[in-house]
Amino acid sequence: MDSQTSQPSQAPHSPPSPHTFQVDLRGLVDLLSHHLYSSPKVYLRELLQNAVDAITARRATEPDAPARIRLYAEGGALRVEDTGVGLTEADVHDLLATIGRSSKRAEGLQEVRSDFLGQFGIGLLACFVVAGRIRVVSRSARTPGAPPVEWTASDDGSYTVRTLPDAERPEPGTTVHLVARAGSAEWLAPARVVALARDFGSLLPYDVRVGDEAVTDLPAPWDRPYPGPAARRVALARHCHDLFGFTPLDTIDLSVPLAGVRGVAYVLPSAVSPARRAGHRVHLKGMLLTERAEQLLPDWAFFVRCVLDTDSLRPTASREALYEDETLAGVREALGERIRAWLTGLAAGDPERLAAFLAVHHLGVKSLARHDREMLRTMLPWLPFETTDGRLSLEEFAQRHPVVHFTRTVEEYRQVAPIASAQGIGVVNGGYTYDSELVEALPSVRPGTVVAELDAETVTAHLDAVDPAEELALSGFLAAARARLDPLGCDVVLRAFHPLSVPALHLDDRDARHEQARADAEERADDLWAGILGSLRGGAPRARLVLNHLNPLVRRISALPDAELIGTAAESLYGQALLMAQRPLRPADSALLNRAFIGLLEWATHSEDGRA
Repeated sequence: MDSQTSQPSQAPHSPPSPHTFQVDLRGLVDLLSHHLYSSPKVYLRELLQNAVDAITARRATEPDAPARIRLYAEGGALRVEDTGVGLTEADVHDLLATIGRSSKRAEGLQEVRSDFLGQFGIGLLACFVVAGRIRVVSRSARTPGAPPVEWTASDDGSYTVRTLPDAERPEPGTTVHLVARAGSAEWLAPARVVALARDFGSLLPYDVRVGDEAVTDLPAPWDRPYPGPAARRVALARHCHDLFGFTPLDTIDLSVPLAGVRGVAYVLPSAVSPARRAGHRVHLKGMLLTERAEQLLPDWAFFVRCVLDTDSLRPTASREALYEDETLAGVREALGERIRAWLTGLAAGDPERLAAFLAVHHLGVKSLARHDREMLRTMLPWLPFETTDGRLSLEEFAQRHPVVHFTRTVEEYRQVAPIASAQGIGVVNGGYTYDSELVEALPSVRPGTVVAELDAETVTAHLDAVDPAEELALSGFLAAARARLDPLGCDVVLRAFHPLSVPALHLDDRDARHEQARADAEERADDLWAGILGSLRGGAPRARLVLNHLNPLVRRISALPDAELIGTAAESLYGQALLMAQRPLRPADSALLNRAFIGLLEWATHSEDGRA
């Protein structure tokens, strides 16, 4: 729309001069409410920010100028008063022209926020998200002789500007009056205004009150003096509970003086997923910028929630997130170093607190240690791993075993753990997140340590061989069992091992599983693909069913005269070994289990009939 330009009036007061915004105000309000701001509540932050900026601007030339911000909410209306630098009539017209120009191009929103008047203008327009009418009365501190000026605007895009008698605003500063639009009165209710003002403005450097109720609460909890460390921990734990709703395991002071960052990190009392991005509260020069800052800390530090104040980090256009730049990257690295130093300090001087922390958050420390050799060296005596000797640190496990064997999957570990333990083979379960990487990194921080991935050949080699004469006597039994399991890609071997209660052990490795997957695909493929897959057949070892010659059941089966019954029994032992290893069953394995079960039932009932 076209505007009607007027010159600043020199009279003590002037009648209203009607204008319309140079932009589609309804469209801009829609942009602010639906695309720029996440919630209507930011209107109060913008009003507080305008007032703070105005006082800061005045104090730049008048260091002793009063610094007061007062809010009064009543009957669906809000009044905000400040003792800031104020505006002249010319300032108002320049301000509105700036808004018009900035709204014509997307990058303008950010540009206008870099100066005082631009911030003031966008902040006022943000009020249209909750208000149908805005009235501003302001008197300039920079131009003492200038009369007060009144700017009144409606959400239909029209506004008036006029000068007022001195009595309307005898002191420099600005008063903003809002009247709620339909459906938005709740945002201007007294209780809501108090809650929002405290949330956004508790760390502001000036005296802010809603009525007679103080909003600011300085110094910040992490900067206050306390009688002692215990009292400080209690006070910060209470602060954490009020902000985040949990009592922390511990607190970590955060300070990056070069970036003007001060705050605290609270350690979560329960485990969380590493994929979950924690939201941190960030204040910018005392004003709450966001409570959902996700990029403030390194990804590995997912076990803490932070609250801090900064005067250097750059906000996005909506002032609800941090702009990703070199400063933020530097602050993120510095805060990560601070958390790393806290962990190192616990390891050196407070093992009980470290153990309590690792019992909950060992995953986060493992994530850090796999990229940080110094952290791995520090945490080596403390990080817990599942092993055949129980839950131990890698340091303790390596002291017990000359070779640190590990598996890459939980399934492999479950296959071999009982047998390996009985044979004296130490195995670490590397199937959990980060564990195999850390085991493989062990020699880099503990020179001389031998680390080896455990495979089927290694386990089989540690099992006792059966006397050759006995194995030869059982050649018929072994041949029948091998013939039955050969279509499943599984060999049968006879060994003697403990515990005696385990009749059979199913062993394979990744190469064997890859070969089995290739064979399955070849069986399902057409002639062309079957030929291609067949050409890929290699000499990879096959899975094997290791029968325990010491087990009484295996001995009885080996004495059966019926080859068909031996085959059915071999299938049953194969299925039972798979189930014991908690391996996922292929369709062929499920069919085998069903067939073996039915076969054994038929044999049992046939035997009963024969005896009858």
